[in-house]
Amino acid sequence: MAVSGSALDRLHQHLHQTRLLGSISSALYYDQNTVMPAAGASWRGDQLALLASQLHERQSSSAYAELVAAAEGELGAEAPPEHRRNLQLLRLELERQRCLDPALVSALARAQSRGNAVWQEARANNDFSAFAPALKALIALRRQQASQLAAAEPVARSPWEILAQPFEPDISKARLEELFAPLKAELPPLIAAVASGQASVAAPSQSAEAVDLPEALQERLCAELLDSWGYDPRRCQRARSAHPFSCTLGPQDFRITTRVVPGQPLSAFLATAHEWGHSLYEQGLPRTDDHYFPWPLGEATSMGVHESQSLFWECRVGRSRAFAGRWHGRFASGLEADPWGGAPGFWRALNPLKPGLIRVEADELSYGLHIVLRYELELALLEQEMPVEELPSRWNRRMGELLGLVPASDAEGCLQDIHWAEGLFGYFPSYALGHLISAQLSAAMEQQLGPLEDLVAAGQEAALQGWLGQHVWPLGRLVNAEELVRQVTGRPLSARPFLDYLGAKVADLRGPH
Repeated sequence: MAVSGSALDRLHQHLHQTRLLGSISSALYYDQNTVMPAAGASWRGDQLALLASQLHERQSSSAYAELVAAAEGELGAEAPPEHRRNLQLLRLELERQRCLDPALVSALARAQSRGNAVWQEARANNDFSAFAPALKALIALRRQQASQLAAAEPVARSPWEILAQPFEPDISKARLEELFAPLKAELPPLIAAVASGQASVAAPSQSAEAVDLPEALQERLCAELLDSWGYDPRRCQRARSAHPFSCTLGPQDFRITTRVVPGQPLSAFLATAHEWGHSLYEQGLPRTDDHYFPWPLGEATSMGVHESQSLFWECRVGRSRAFAGRWHGRFASGLEADPWGGAPGFWRALNPLKPGLIRVEADELSYGLHIVLRYELELALLEQEMPVEELPSRWNRRMGELLGLVPASDAEGCLQDIHWAEGLFGYFPSYALGHLISAQLSAAMEQQLGPLEDLVAAGQEAALQGWLGQHVWPLGRLVNAEELVRQVTGRPLSARPFLDYLGAKVADLRGPH
């Protein structure tokens, strides 16, 4: 954002320093999840708590409030809408930060760091009882946070809705019910139909789980994928972590992590496609010059839009038949024999369409129901007084109802995700919204560029990036997620394009090849 006038200049400098502190915190988080030794967790918690306190002070102080007010007063009637939107977002966040007790901010940072460390050990040991006290503490702190933030909300919101605002601005439980109701109604019958004819969907020889794909080959294929999709080692880095993620440490510093999962030979490749989709969005946001980086418009509009970008590259491209045809030979060349029996079998292995216990390994059919499960349990924990001790049994029972599966252990049940270990209540629905947004954006893209399968078959991923770079990425936070979808596609967000896409894909997978 090009700034003019002394008030905007001073505000820009303040925001720049604030962003520097935030990026230091992000760097410590990245280190914590990649290479930090486990014994460093306590000190890291103190470090993050100190930074969180300093950030809160900078974002809530009287001096900062005066800067924002001066900048608002300096804007004239002819000010660009981008300036007005930036200040509107800054004002909203300022009022929220001023509602928070600094002691709570520090306590939350410590609890998040401790929760992360305890979760990793509890998950490794399949010991929910070891994690339960940390989860109770995080729930109590988040409830306090929601109570304090309520005064700054422009409309009345429930505790869960308040906590969800940083991830999905303007979301409500009522709107989620509208969007999730078709998923709950139509996905279980579709899953059952696939299960009844599973023999026609399975790969012709071995299942994907039976393939022993050497770790070195998986790493090489991930690197080749990134190179083909524009990975720039001067600005990007890939590492490993217990839970794959993407983060931005600076305007020219983009990180992703992946993991190699035993018994899941395609997992690392698809996770790399997914996280790189996140990073491409980050790299395409309107902050290429240093003036934009500190301002809100240079940020993602929501995690639902963020997930739509990662799911586009993982599912619409990486799991497409055309992509499987192009990459099958690279996978098979590292093995003594082709376990998939050709490109069609490899495509089916990329799309197993079989409900599983693990969300990050879930197929496109069952993924939405994984999110419904977590969303319902979040509401129970935060708003319905469900005891934490009941979480494993409630998880297992609802998993059986939604997907017909019951975890044999908490490690593959309620301990599998990192989000609650960091107190990220309100985040999970963004994953399902990402699927809906991705499908609707993809339909709009095809109307302009032609069938995605044809473009992928021709190796034209650059054209797909170009379309997103023209229509989606530059919007930043100028609009919220639903406004973005309406602006780009001409229609309100709906589950129908996603369900239509799934129906067509299932029919294609079950057809003759």
